[in-house]
Amino acid sequence: MSNIVQGENYRFTIITDKLIRMEYSKDNHFEDRKTQFAQNRDFGEVNYQTFDNRNGQLLEIETDYLHLYYAGGEFDASNLFIDVKYQYTLHDAKWYYGEPVHNLGGTAKTLDLTDGRMPLQDGIMSDWGFSFIDDVDSFVIDINNDFVLRHQQEADGYFFAYGRDYKTALQDFYHLSGKTPILPRYALSNWWSRYYKYSQQEYIELMDKFEDNHIPIAVSVIDMDWHRYDDFPKRFGSGWTGYSWNKKLFPNPQQFLKALKSRGKKITLNLHPAGGIRAFEDAYPAVAKRLNLDTTKEEPAVFDFDNSQFRESYFKDVHNPMEDEGVDFWWIDWQQGTSRAKNKVEPLWSLNHYHYLNHANRHDGDGIILSRYAGPGSHRYPIGFSGDTFITWSALKFQPEFTSTASNIGYTWWSHDIGGHMKGAYDPVLSLRWLQLGVFSPINRLHSSDNPFSGKEPWRYPLNVQTYMTEFLQLRAKLLPYLDSANILTHTEGKPLVEPLYYEHPNNEEAYTFKNQYYFGSELMVAPITDPQDADTQLGFVDVWLPEGEWMDIFTEMVYQGNSHADEEKLLPSTIMEGQFINGEAQVRVGRPINQMPVFAKLGAIVPMTPDYMANPETLPETIDVHVYGNKKNSYTLFEHQGQKIASIVLNITNGELTTTKKDPEGILPSKRSYNLIKHGFHTESQKDRALNDLVNKLQFAQISYEIKREVLKKAEKAVENPIKMAEFAQTLQNKSLQAMILEFVYLLQ
Repeated sequence: MSNIVQGENYRFTIITDKLIRMEYSKDNHFEDRKTQFAQNRDFGEVNYQTFDNRNGQLLEIETDYLHLYYAGGEFDASNLFIDVKYQYTLHDAKWYYGEPVHNLGGTAKTLDLTDGRMPLQDGIMSDWGFSFIDDVDSFVIDINNDFVLRHQQEADGYFFAYGRDYKTALQDFYHLSGKTPILPRYALSNWWSRYYKYSQQEYIELMDKFEDNHIPIAVSVIDMDWHRYDDFPKRFGSGWTGYSWNKKLFPNPQQFLKALKSRGKKITLNLHPAGGIRAFEDAYPAVAKRLNLDTTKEEPAVFDFDNSQFRESYFKDVHNPMEDEGVDFWWIDWQQGTSRAKNKVEPLWSLNHYHYLNHANRHDGDGIILSRYAGPGSHRYPIGFSGDTFITWSALKFQPEFTSTASNIGYTWWSHDIGGHMKGAYDPVLSLRWLQLGVFSPINRLHSSDNPFSGKEPWRYPLNVQTYMTEFLQLRAKLLPYLDSANILTHTEGKPLVEPLYYEHPNNEEAYTFKNQYYFGSELMVAPITDPQDADTQLGFVDVWLPEGEWMDIFTEMVYQGNSHADEEKLLPSTIMEGQFINGEAQVRVGRPINQMPVFAKLGAIVPMTPDYMANPETLPETIDVHVYGNKKNSYTLFEHQGQKIASIVLNITNGELTTTKKDPEGILPSKRSYNLIKHGFHTESQKDRALNDLVNKLQFAQISYEIKREVLKKAEKAVENPIKMAEFAQTLQNKSLQAMILEFVYLLQ
């Protein structure tokens, strides 16, 4: 490539004018093959200039966005630094080799046993405008897609200098490190998962009960007790690893799998593969034959994914035959640590890589696994299992931030234990709020431990909570067209389903401080409630920042004004609305009953859904409900897929009327496809009247004195014409939750 600058022991590759690779090798040997992180370093021609032996520097490289200075020698902070041409730092925008930067975070390998915030590994995003990824310890991936030990270099890393253009940075990250594959459609609906000793009959009856209660479940997860755990000779050690059905629980596994298939379920089984394949396993004779093991001595097939023969037997003799019987994909729950030597690939990396490739090859490219995060580049092997969290409000409170921040390292398909896995206590509201987050998460996999009281079935909760859980699970299935469209855009354009606010508002301070608020696809903005209900108002509260524009809550259809600096004259006085506005941008504390959560659509937003939430998610729906939030002209492109075939439909809304334009080159759309336009916010009743009615409903259920309720109502009726008086009254209240409820009402009167 013409964009390589090379000298004795060093090499710089100018990949883009904002991205540079820096290598140092004492023996002048450099790596051009794919690595675990880097898949494609050729972005085409780049405009740059070089300077040799100037001002005490051996080499300078300059683009429109960065200026690299190298004095020679093995890279360190004394001889290699980069000036970045942005003004996002207080002093010099300068990076010295090896020194940390102010990183916005990436993700972590696991949330196991966490009960709140935890440190995150770095991503590629920084509000300083630059970041670095070290790739020197990566293994090579050769032309056969096998891991190969690379020639050891002293330095090999990538410097990102994208300023706050986070979206372009992510797109170039995917160009460099590989695209995120398209997920099968069924993965976007609801999953049922539980660490529990189900019997064959119990599990089938459970799936039928979901069906009878009109609760759509697309993926049936069977945790580790599907295999023999303690029913084998103790000389073989732990039963954590296993590949043979537990016949006491599943007397006829093939019939069990067939029964789930007949109910339209996709099936995944949990794996803990570290123990290899031992002599008590059903597949052992075939494994022993292929690997030439001594069966008379019960010689085990020791787990070794660096060994190609073991891998061949692992798939051909153990896993693929079970897939032929009905297992759709595998949940790889590796917990046994890291590689013990630098010349060995991390076992989790190998498992994710080879499992995903094996599955994709057997399903015409439509691959999927459920596994843990192994490091940068793991986005090529979706989906991620985030681990066993506690059942607590503090664990819930960290998950929205954790999920959105993972996009900073391209890891967009996290599957959390929705509802939490272990410990905790019975808390119907916590379970409902967690489920609401799950519906507006990348993957919605309900989960719990084997405690007989901790299951997440809706009917385990009071009737009102059961009803709301059911409705939200139905909503998740309805959202499938919207989710699948975002799924395809993640693959084709590098746009995650879940994005931090700063992707769209990089120069707004609020976008960095409201960490639990995020964009969900192109049309929605979500602010999950992650705190318990207030005892007095019976509402859950969350602080919301509203960017410029008008935002409709999709559950209440109330419209909230997001104010820019240019609109400051429209604001109520900040001395009265203390805490409601920051730097000319709108902030409001919103309160919601347990059947609602704050999900905002910018006026004119278009969200396609399917009305048939119980339908097979792999079948493209004949009818699409086109939900439109507010009477504004807008256009949305709906993408749909089957396998690797993609169709698109442009949905145009003008003057409250819908027109469509489709591109379906491979004929995957239903021939009788129809579209129902469903309008939200096209009200004849004024927002002021609706806001008053909403306040009355909230007051009705508030557990405060009737006299206070009456006083609030009287002032509210007058506030429709004079909201400032109502705001002044709210400031006199000692009850902060009641105060917030009233101030939200005043906010809606603008």
